[in-house]
Amino acid sequence: MKKNFVGREKERQILMEALQSNEPEMVAVIGRRRVGKTFLIKQVYAEHILFEVTGLQDADLKKQLSNFSFALSRHSGSKVPLKTPANWLEAFQMLVLQLDQMPDEPKKVVFFDEVPWLASKKSDFLTGLGFFWNSWAVNRNIVVVICGSAASWMIEKVVNNRGGLHNRITRRIFLEPFNLAETEAYLQSRNIHFNRYQIVELYMALGGIPHYLKEVKGGKSAVQNIDSICFSKEGLLRDEFSRLYPALFANAEKHIAIIRALATSRQGLTRQKTVQLAGLSEGGNTSKVLVELERSGFISSYFPFGKKKKGKLYRLTDEYSLFYLQFMEDKPHEGSQTWHHLSQTQEYKTWSGYAFENICLKHIPQIKKALGIAGVYSRSSSFIKKGTETEKGVQIDLLIDRKDKVINLFEIKFYNAELSISADYARALREKIRVFQETTDTRKHIMLTLISTFGLKPNKHSLGLVDQVLGLDGLFEE
Repeated sequence: MKKNFVGREKERQILMEALQSNEPEMVAVIGRRRVGKTFLIKQVYAEHILFEVTGLQDADLKKQLSNFSFALSRHSGSKVPLKTPANWLEAFQMLVLQLDQMPDEPKKVVFFDEVPWLASKKSDFLTGLGFFWNSWAVNRNIVVVICGSAASWMIEKVVNNRGGLHNRITRRIFLEPFNLAETEAYLQSRNIHFNRYQIVELYMALGGIPHYLKEVKGGKSAVQNIDSICFSKEGLLRDEFSRLYPALFANAEKHIAIIRALATSRQGLTRQKTVQLAGLSEGGNTSKVLVELERSGFISSYFPFGKKKKGKLYRLTDEYSLFYLQFMEDKPHEGSQTWHHLSQTQEYKTWSGYAFENICLKHIPQIKKALGIAGVYSRSSSFIKKGTETEKGVQIDLLIDRKDKVINLFEIKFYNAELSISADYARALREKIRVFQETTDTRKHIMLTLISTFGLKPNKHSLGLVDQVLGLDGLFEE
């Protein structure tokens, strides 16, 4: 394993435990495109993989089998290409014959990458894999790793398989994008040393996707890097949106329509409103599309405070998709310093506020640790009260309802300096608290908690109003 491997301690531990156990293991590794699944597996199992094959995108059965045959020829060391099997059952029989020639010690690793592509329609790949496991691997000293980017497909077809693979998965890994602390460590491992404000600027546009972050160059500011990666003609992410969803989902038009609909709302949308704005029907497979997007980490769903069954809201939480739709798609931007120009606009201020809120919502464990309440049972949610003709509406994007009879109400601000609270702002915050208390009839103690990039500049308006303040460091807790 390379010494500069960053993060993924829990996932590496799971893989090593599978390798060191005295039982055959089938490990499912699930995570969105570009999140680093293959890199993780190859780093941990570099010296133990005896066979690996990667599915071909949009290839038919004949091409997948030909690709399998070529991989088998390479791993066997044969100078003469092996014949292409007629079907997946024959393909796995060929694999068994080759592995039978290998000693049982040390433990073997067999790696199937991008299984959703290998298992093309009517291909019977999963039948062949079931045969391989049940008739041979289950009695051997082996780790079988199955990996895929289409998270919902992997869960439905593999993890919850009702056929030959039923209950055969011994360990599962859901690989998430890097959080802020991992992003910082990753950049530092590449000798790129940004301050945390610059890292957050990068994260708001690129997210914690290692393949995207790999494009970041030292000696350039966050603004310059975003300009190069997203707006230059050769930039990796200039056209990534058009490839991202079709690579994960069959008939991705519906998925993209929902992403576009959710990009229009800062506070989130109900299912009915999401479907309406996406131009989809309530029937069909709309529910499946929403589940697939959520399982893959592109959207999140949550219930507003006090609601457990009705009123669920969906929110776009994929940083790059939001950034692309806001600033890149069909925009006439050309030349260098495009992002430098855009980052001075009101549009940027609106987007950055929403993007920073999304980051905070993804770092609730870090926020709880920074506040010293990591050991207190709590539930996080939002609060929305629609306005009337006589009263303004109120929205609180994050609150933490604690078992110790306290509720943290969060005010989240992305700002390029210490935040100073004016008299008008203080009145608005007090009004938020009042409306929340009256609407919910809560008897719990309310703590107004400010999360701001550079913290708070105390003054007479903040005294007695703001109970706790977190700067960026709180989001970077390990």
